[in-house]
Amino acid sequence: MGDKLHLAMGVMGNATSLLLYTVPILTFARVIKKKSTEEFSCVPYIISLFNCLLYTWYGLPVVSNRWENFTVVSTNGIGILLEFSYIAIYFWYAPAKNKKKAAMILTPGIVVICITIVISAFVFHDHRHRKIFTGSVGLLVAAAMYGSPLVVMKQVIATKSVEFMPFYLSLFSFLASSFWLAYGLVSHELFLAAPNLLGSPLGFLQLVIYFKYRKWGVVGEPEKVDLEKDGEKSKQLQPVINDSTGGKS
Repeated sequence: MGDKLHLAMGVMGNATSLLLYTVPILTFARVIKKKSTEEFSCVPYIISLFNCLLYTWYGLPVVSNRWENFTVVSTNGIGILLEFSYIAIYFWYAPAKNKKKAAMILTPGIVVICITIVISAFVFHDHRHRKIFTGSVGLLVAAAMYGSPLVVMKQVIATKSVEFMPFYLSLFSFLASSFWLAYGLVSHELFLAAPNLLGSPLGFLQLVIYFKYRKWGVVGEPEKVDLEKDGEKSKQLQPVINDSTGGKS
């Protein structure tokens, strides 16, 4: 029963994580179409890349015992490819100032991950100590990953618009965190369960904020579209209005 539950939670965690990693495709399709990153931040994608790199390493037989965490490797391996693609698109279309800020986060992070891999592989000589070391670093990165949407939530509350906090990103973040929390508890993997103790409540909080402010975002968008469509009509009516005003004065 325990093995079946462990497998079920792993499969569900895999499925929801893959959906979580693919949701930003819509966001970056918009970036490519508009050739602008607008107000989107690259920080969540950079931190997600760090998280995927560390947990892929954590799940490999070098750190874990054989392939006991194969589901962790498969999910995060795909996550690496997708997150790297998003970051590359961001760097292509972002202004120079934003590129510099993103690079200042990306470069030191990659260096830290490389150091973590080298130390865990060559300094520690058993799976237990390798898991403790890699898992501890991964725990910090995962906490940062789940905490990064707080910046977006602050923006939503300030602007009363959910335009830059996609619903499905929040939904699958909550579901993936919940399933990986269950997976970590069932398999007694502290370093898989612990970060999701933070991620699951934060994912739920994102959903609460989304449903609180979603009407503002929905109302604002049609008005913007209508103004764009009626732009030419407004230009044509302007001389008439000006003439009428001049006649009255």
